[in-house]
Amino acid sequence: MNSVAVSPDSGGLEGKSAAMLVAALMLAILAFQLNCSMISPALPEMAAQIHVSLADISQVSSLFFLSGSICGVVLSRFSDFFGRRRMLIVVMLLCSAGTLLSAVTHDYYTMLLGRVLQGASSATFQLSYLLLHQKINRRLFGTAIGVITAVNGGVGGVDGYIGGLLSDNYGYQSIFIITLAVCVLALLAVITLLPKDIPGDTRGSMDWWGAAVLSVSIVFINMYLNKGSSVGWFSASALLYLVLFVAAILVFGAIEKRRKTPLVPIDHFFTRHFWPVITTTILILAGVFSVIGFAIILISQDTHAGLGMSAAMSSLLFLTPPALMGFVSAPPAGWLAGKIGWIKTFRTGLVLCLILMVIITLNPVNKPVLIVGLALLGITYYGVVLSCISGLSVLLSPKEAPSSLTAVNGASFGLGAGLGIGLIAAHIGSGTLQGFTHGLMISTGLTALAVISGFMLKMRDA
Repeated sequence: MNSVAVSPDSGGLEGKSAAMLVAALMLAILAFQLNCSMISPALPEMAAQIHVSLADISQVSSLFFLSGSICGVVLSRFSDFFGRRRMLIVVMLLCSAGTLLSAVTHDYYTMLLGRVLQGASSATFQLSYLLLHQKINRRLFGTAIGVITAVNGGVGGVDGYIGGLLSDNYGYQSIFIITLAVCVLALLAVITLLPKDIPGDTRGSMDWWGAAVLSVSIVFINMYLNKGSSVGWFSASALLYLVLFVAAILVFGAIEKRRKTPLVPIDHFFTRHFWPVITTTILILAGVFSVIGFAIILISQDTHAGLGMSAAMSSLLFLTPPALMGFVSAPPAGWLAGKIGWIKTFRTGLVLCLILMVIITLNPVNKPVLIVGLALLGITYYGVVLSCISGLSVLLSPKEAPSSLTAVNGASFGLGAGLGIGLIAAHIGSGTLQGFTHGLMISTGLTALAVISGFMLKMRDA
């Protein structure tokens, strides 16, 4: 297949053209984010309406994220040959079809199919970063990355609350109707506002064998994380999936060494331009996200050793502020990275995250400290670190495989979040101050490892 993806050198769009491009990409990412965040509060009602257990309905979210991890890798790399804009159109069509299917069905398995199709829209992140790099003026790239990253948090952190209101008053189908409208609007924006793909430098054909084996390895590692957190990390059933994951990775490496255009160039993988991005992403997600999105929420609602707050008040005080702070700070953080250096800004954000994590760990039930600490993490983590990770995954990709690092790093987000929550779940769920402290210490340790990994990262020579 001939390549239709443009070269990795940045384009020159600015002004109105750049604004329209960013607006279209924001809508595409918002379509994914709303299908992620607005559905969570509706899961109990969904389980009741389609007559399944809460354990069964959890697959509605699990398969959505698993599909996203796989599609993010495969579809973004395929866009090197198929074209970024064309691939984004395909992704939005899949998302729209899945959303429509989920809105009209009352069958459990059809719902799961719809959510798998929706999960493909996870690739909008990688595709958006790549499109910005190849289409937009270089001096605007950092700011644009920050704007796109800001949308990653949804509608300022209130979309989950809105989803709960819609579910309570109009049923869960109303959420899918709203998100379907966003999907269709995003599809139309991509078709009408994005410049067409032009022939580029990437030659060869898609490595489908490598994509298939890597996808299987993603399934195995997710199964290991799920099993490990529930029945024990060293249980026979969990270790089986870990062994299968290692075997799949070894097979993947053997395949990649024999391909003319591998999914991931192995010789680049082991350089300081490549692997530290992946390890830092996994570790910072495991360390910080597990605290923002899991630990503090459980601690705040625990009535024995925690703060004894309601779910609504907990979300208002501990979820909304960091999301809002990230939404506001991501664009200037991206601009700053473009001015003073991506790695310098990235490392600064990592160190500040570690300092805040230490403070939170020392004050696990101090409400004012937690409120301020999490709000500041919204700036350092959501705003600075995630913006820089997104930009670096594009800037450090090898020229002959311009989406390879972006693709693999996208899958690392889910892996890191699952790993972090799995490692601290038992401690945080113990309902004791000692358990809270131990869980937060683990998260802080993971954040410290992320800082070390971040300092191993090296920019490519210009």
